[in-house]
Order: sequence, then structure tokens, then C-alpha cells
Amino acid sequence: MFDKLKDKLSGFKKTLGSTIDEKAVPIKETVHVDSKPIAEEISGSKGSKPEESSFSKVGFAQKAKSLVFEREVFLSEKDLEDPLWELEMALLESDLAVSVAEAIVESVKTELVGTSKKIGRNTGNIVEQALKNAIYNVMSANIFDFDEFIKNAPKPVNVVFVGINGTGKTTSIAKLSKRLKDMDYSVVIAAGDTFRAGAIDQIAIHAEKIGIKLIKQKEGSDPAAVVYDAVQYAKAHNIDVVLADTAGRMHTNINLMAQLKKVCRVTPPDLLIFVDEAVAGNDAVERASQFNDAIPIDGSILTKTDADAKGGSAISIAYITGKPILFLGMGQGYDDLQKFDPEWFVNQLFE
Repeated sequence: MFDKLKDKLSGFKKTLGSTIDEKAVPIKETVHVDSKPIAEEISGSKGSKPEESSFSKVGFAQKAKSLVFEREVFLSEKDLEDPLWELEMALLESDLAVSVAEAIVESVKTELVGTSKKIGRNTGNIVEQALKNAIYNVMSANIFDFDEFIKNAPKPVNVVFVGINGTGKTTSIAKLSKRLKDMDYSVVIAAGDTFRAGAIDQIAIHAEKIGIKLIKQKEGSDPAAVVYDAVQYAKAHNIDVVLADTAGRMHTNINLMAQLKKVCRVTPPDLLIFVDEAVAGNDAVERASQFNDAIPIDGSILTKTDADAKGGSAISIAYITGKPILFLGMGQGYDDLQKFDPEWFVNQLFE
């Protein structure tokens, strides 16, 4: 997972690490033997002759290996010009949107340029921390805790799912249904995709396997009526959460977008969630942005994240839409849905 982006970031660490090594200036040197300074070893040898001290028994090679440098580095904008250009190109090649790559590069530059930093032997640490901070800040600007929202929101909570065909929307609804049921919430699914042949049967199979009530009408019915019926059923039976499927559509499909707007007008959703594939890269980013412009989303679920070698779409969607990533699809099973955690995601990039 994210192997290509990991390699790109690792390459940047090495390049900039070399620059830091060249610029670093020693500010203190101390020789340690057995984790104690040499001076301490000598003074601590009461009654011993100097020639019998630990110091006299330590060979030159061992002393050299034990030499600890404390160094300081001051980086100018000129020092970072070439490495940062390489970083930006690496990010773009990893499916990050241009504006997102620029934001990360600018953040790294701001953290490293113009200040003196003390460093030890591992110059890569200073670079890695700057990268981690930059990516984390981009991804965590709009953190949203789905579980807390469901817990505290008035019931029933109406959650509507949107996206294009074939990206795992229906499967994500099934996974989230299972997750909520395991958390002791009562759930009902609305089969609001009345447009695609076989869509109602597909979600009915999932509902039966999970053991959740499905509200449906015949194919070609008004999806707004299906979702409305599901919410009314939930109110009458004290159901906690309604998860509503909708037909896959592009934002440019005027008729289907008008239909979706009607669904939201008749029964306003508490959450509108966009679903797409992580492996779709910049296409997923563009679609998320277009959906958000047409009918504002509250967050996203990215499917097939376990197969994503680049990782750029997850970083970019959160930044471009200004809305959080809620969950990541990590496999085919009903339990393969992971709550999104920006810190976990960033750490995956530097394993």
C-alpha cells in the first residue's frame, strides 16, 4: 500500500539529507565509552593508576565509533530549491493534485528555511518530520468523527451515499451497516438506486446476509419516495440509522443530478457521503470536487485503498473538497472498513 509514494518520499529524504549533511556544522563533540563520558571514567577510577583506566584500554577505532556529534544546520531557500522541485514532481507523479502538492512543498519549505536546527547523526529525521507535519496538516484540516456524530445526532440519522457507478458504493453501505450493527445501532437500508438494473437485488443480498431491514420499491420508482419511506419506517420503529443507496451518476448527468437533489430536498440527509476508488487517483479527486460543487458533500469514503500504490487521492480529496475522509475500504469482507485516521495514514507513508 502506497509503495510508490513511499519510494518518492524516501528519495526526497535522501536528497535533502545529503544537503543537510553538507551544511551542518559541529557545535559539540563528546567521546563516550560504555555510555559514560571518558572524563567520568577517568575521575571515577579511584585508586587506579591512569594507565589502568578504561580510557587507556579503549582503542582508537572504538573511540571513533563512540564519537557523538551535536550539529547545527541553517538552510537557505537556495539550499532547498532543487530538492523541493524534486519533491513537487514526486508528489504530482503520485496522483496529488497540483494545488495540494504546492501546499505540501510550501509547508516543508516554511518549516526548514531560515531557522537554525540542532541535529544528531540521522539527518533524515529532520526531513521526515517536516514531511509528516506538512501532509498531516493538509489531511487533518477538517477532521470529523463519524462515530461521535452518530452517537449524538437526533435519531434516525439519515445518511445518503453518492458517487459514480462501479466504485464500491453499495458494498461500502453494506460494510457500514455491519459496522453500525456491531456497535449495537439499529439500521435500515433504503434501496434508492432504482435506475440501474439489478441494483435492488444486489443490495438486498447484502442486507439479508447482514440481517438488516431493506426498504425498497420496484425498479424505476422515484428514489426520493424510497428514501422517504425508509426514514418514516425508521421513525415508526425507533431505528437509529438510515443508510440510503442512490444511483451512480456523473455530475454532468442533468436528469440524475436533478433526481438526487430531489432526494435531498424531500428528505434532507444528515450526512451526504461521496464514495470513490482510491486507485482512481486524480479522477477521483476531480469527481469529488465536482460533486461537492453540485451538491455539497459532508465527507468521503475511499474504496480499494489496500490496492493503492500512490496514495495521492486520499491526501488530495480531503484538501480539495475541504471535507474529511471518513472511512477507507481495505478489502472485500464486510469488516474491511477502516475508520480514517490522518496520523495513521501519514505513518503508513514512512514505515
